[in-house]
Amino acid sequence: MNPPPMGRPLVISDCDEVLLHMVAPYKQWLSECHHIDFVMTDNDFGKAMRYRDGRQVEPAEIWRLLGLFFDTEMYRQHPIVGAVDAINTITAHADVVILTNLGDDRREARTRQLADHGITARVFTNQGPKGPALRAIIDEYRPSRTVFIDDLPQHHASVGEIAPDVRRLHLCGEPMLAPHISCAHEAGHAHARIDAWSEALPWIMAHINGENDV
Repeated sequence: MNPPPMGRPLVISDCDEVLLHMVAPYKQWLSECHHIDFVMTDNDFGKAMRYRDGRQVEPAEIWRLLGLFFDTEMYRQHPIVGAVDAINTITAHADVVILTNLGDDRREARTRQLADHGITARVFTNQGPKGPALRAIIDEYRPSRTVFIDDLPQHHASVGEIAPDVRRLHLCGEPMLAPHISCAHEAGHAHARIDAWSEALPWIMAHINGENDV
């Protein structure tokens, strides 16, 4: 029996700091509601949060606050410049799905959140490295070509190990974070690092059209 035909090209995109700002509204909320300052000085997110008296926020409390933010404050998030128009442009030429590291119980909220900002896409939730989840998505869609977009280098490494044929774009649209995130392209885990959608869109479209496979 012949395998089913391959589908349209597929773009698998992260959400936070790729499509929507997360750290900026999170920082504002921490300051307004919890008297916590958020200052990134390196790539260690866990050391960025301190109470006004100088005490560092403990890891368990960081996770609690992150969960509370996604439970009650997602309305504060707003799109990265150019992201909505870019995704909608891509949708005319490829399938687009969102692979976000949130709990399964937040899938519907994330789907509604993106729709409210003008992005209608299927959302897949995940915990941990994204390679296995991406592999499952590809097995379902059987795309002719695949682009993966994420702001965190460890996910590019995971995808590169499990699905090396996937074209991987490291994109962080949050200026507060971008200078502090290790570059997956420099590490050899992504094919490019582009932090602006105005430049990322032509790169993605070229791959969808088979123009940058070499």
